[in-house]
Amino acid sequence: MQTYIALLRGINVSGQKKIPMAELKTMMEGLGLQNVTTYIQSGNVVFTSEEQYNTISYLEEKIKKQIQETFAFEVPVLLKSKTSFEEIIRSNPYNDSEAIANKLVYFVLLQKIPEKEKVAAFQKEVYDNEDFLVKSECVYLLCRNGYGRAKLNNNRVERKLKVEATTRNYGTMMKLWEMATD
Repeated sequence: MQTYIALLRGINVSGQKKIPMAELKTMMEGLGLQNVTTYIQSGNVVFTSEEQYNTISYLEEKIKKQIQETFAFEVPVLLKSKTSFEEIIRSNPYNDSEAIANKLVYFVLLQKIPEKEKVAAFQKEVYDNEDFLVKSECVYLLCRNGYGRAKLNNNRVERKLKVEATTRNYGTMMKLWEMATD
């Protein structure tokens, strides 16, 4: 049995794309997924599946299609295996306890590994009070003035790297990891 973490982008924000978590859970179970658990209202789902998928993108598409059919709007879905999610967490370069305690660390999870040329150009950019590192399918952010004031946000990452993304804070990432390993 494989454990997955699904991250939905842009739901339940300012009254847009409303998806009640109980309904999302029921929908996911209707796809044959097991042990479905949601975390907060921003579209975080941990689940298991006995079915072996040839690619994770197949399961992402299956979930996206079902969301479209159930809720009548499109939602980007990023899906990570438990192993991939663990690697993302372990690779966090901003494990400074003060930064974590002050809620300054964010993970921009990428749909796929961006093109090397785009990463190289992006990593030359400088943002005041913000540090970042692109590693595989994640952009790690340290936002000294908080994410709400950051110039380097999810939309900018998507524009610069030409890849879909969704952002989660350190606390959410750790909670999802805890749920995936229970």
